Amino acid sequence: MWDQFNEAWKNLAEKMEGWFNALVVNLPNILLAVVVLVLSVFASRFVKKGVRRALKKTTNNGTVIGVLSNFVTAIFLVLMLFLILGILNLDKALTSLLAGAGVVGLAVGLALQDPMINLFSGILMSVRDYYKVGDLIETNDYFGRIQKINLRSTVIFSPQGQEVIIPNKEVLQKPLVNYSHNGKRRIDLSCGVSYGDDLEMVKDVALEAIRDNVDYNKSRPLELYFTEFGDSSINFVLRFWKDITAQGDFLSAKDQAIIALKKAFDTNGITIPFPIRTLDFGIVGGERLDEMKIAEEFSLSVSESPKGTNGNSTSQN
Repeated sequence: MWDQFNEAWKNLAEKMEGWFNALVVNLPNILLAVVVLVLSVFASRFVKKGVRRALKKTTNNGTVIGVLSNFVTAIFLVLMLFLILGILNLDKALTSLLAGAGVVGLAVGLALQDPMINLFSGILMSVRDYYKVGDLIETNDYFGRIQKINLRSTVIFSPQGQEVIIPNKEVLQKPLVNYSHNGKRRIDLSCGVSYGDDLEMVKDVALEAIRDNVDYNKSRPLELYFTEFGDSSINFVLRFWKDITAQGDFLSAKDQAIIALKKAFDTNGITIPFPIRTLDFGIVGGERLDEMKIAEEFSLSVSESPKGTNGNSTSQN
């Protein structure tokens, strides 16, 4: 029993002596690793501040700035951790850590695929200059003003007062129309005039009505083009530009143009015709109904038929 105890104590002493010798041998590496660790902690603060300062030049979204700065700081600290493990000659531990991180990262990536896509889509949308909060847009069959862009979704406030929440990946991957990016919109007004009107006069009157009564962007062309021969009218499109930031401005400009055009046409005797349908009963065309033989035969048969209930003949018993 005593011999076994002495043997165990001897093994423990040899083990501790080996650890002490290894500690002494690796003491410079340990001191260097501690210095690198301390410097890394202090340096991470400057890295975070630098990233935040750089991001503020590209976006005003505080959420995106915070997430990206923390993400970059975390990557910096992980790289410093790998450096420290390399200094301590813990290559096997470093390899195991990298393998474990890869497996865990793959599993997390597969499980959180959609949220991660929405996250990075939100970051890209906030950094890009194509759209921002307050812009009037149309995307995914929804029209409205961007109320909020967070890291998961984009919130649109529609003209009818509803909030529409769209995942960021849907906004980023599908077509998006931004009506506010250029600050200008072209208004296309379609109308038609009678076939009996003088088209040159129509053009002059319409353009003059817009010039005198509508506040539009005079640096852009005011245009009128006749487009087609319609069923009851010769149709045209009137186009002009206006500096617009809101949908109400667009509707107001179109309203002013319609009122001005109608008043000008009424004053100058220009007709905006109602839709007309002509019923032609002739085989060849153009034959009046009262001149047709079928009308005469129908009239004669009605006059000669005995009168009775529902036009039928009656007999008395």
